[in-house]
Amino acid sequence: MASHSRRDILIGSGLALAGIALPSNLVFAQGAELPPTPECRDAHDVTPRQTEGPFYTPKAPERANLREPGMKGVAVALGGLVLTRSCKPVANAVVDLWQADDAGEYDNKGFRLRGFVRTDAQGRYAFQTIQPGLYPGRVRHYHVKVQAPGARLLTTQLYFPDEPGNARDFLFRKELLVRTAKVSDGLAARFDFVADLR
Repeated sequence: MASHSRRDILIGSGLALAGIALPSNLVFAQGAELPPTPECRDAHDVTPRQTEGPFYTPKAPERANLREPGMKGVAVALGGLVLTRSCKPVANAVVDLWQADDAGEYDNKGFRLRGFVRTDAQGRYAFQTIQPGLYPGRVRHYHVKVQAPGARLLTTQLYFPDEPGNARDFLFRKELLVRTAKVSDGLAARFDFVADLR
């Protein structure tokens, strides 16, 4: 019999994420299962920090759907959990996401492909967005800030698996890979953040 971590038990307690039922793994609407990232254990290391980069814009709107009519790019349902180092869910954490569009360009005048959500009582967050495009020197990535109540602000970046440029990207870290699965309208993606909280 496989052993289950406390994180698996938390995830398996009947949660829902933007229309996604959650048994032991995150199961997206089209049946794509996404296991935890990373595997959480007691006193687990926190999610690695990375540079904010030059394109952050403060005061993004609170919204889960970053897609706009006519927007090009592969649709992505990105979700996961915000947890403490002891694998407990963090409610009311702010997850702020910004990214390049399908052409690898950032909107530096407005809030296109920028927004934030707050985690629910079970520590869940979810965005509807697109897969970011490439631009010179960087591989596909999301920028994220996570502000868990009582914790230091976490600024980091998330990466896609099996990207040819990952090994050449000077910021890439395998610990920051999202888990992905193909679904009928694009990709389901998961990443769980571990805040510096006990």
